Amino acid sequence: QVQLVESGGGLVQAGGSLRLFCAASGRTFSSYAMGWFRQAPGKEREFVAAISWSGGSTYYADSVKGRFTSSRDNARNTVYLQVNGLKPEDTAVYYCGTSDGIDYLRDYAVYDNWGQGTQITVSS
Repeated sequence: QVQLVESGGGLVQAGGSLRLFCAASGRTFSSYAMGWFRQAPGKEREFVAAISWSGGSTYYADSVKGRFTSSRDNARNTVYLQVNGLKPEDTAVYYCGTSDGIDYLRDYAVYDNWGQGTQITVSS
C-alpha cells in the first residue's frame, strides 16, 4: 500500500502558476504510473495528467495541454504537476493516484491509491 500526500495548492489569480506535489511513502513508488485528477464542486472527478513509472511518457487532458506539466523524481518518491496559465475553470481539488498498469491511464478506474487532495482556486 502506498500512501500519498498532495500539497502546493492555493488561491491564485487567473494567469498565475502553482506547483503541486504528491509525496508517496513506500519503496515501490517507482513501479507505479501516477495520475492527476481534479474534482470541482458538483462535478465528477476528471483526468488531468499522467506520467509513466519512468517519467518517460506523459499524458494530458486537452483542457490543460500546453499549460500543465507532470514530472517525477523517483529518488524522492515525489511526482509534480506544474500548472501555468491558470483559468477560473481550473478551480478544483487536485488528487494524485497510483496505477500499477501502463494502459488506460486517463481512466479513473485504473488507480487504486489516492491522496486527500489539494485545493486550487483561481480568481478572475
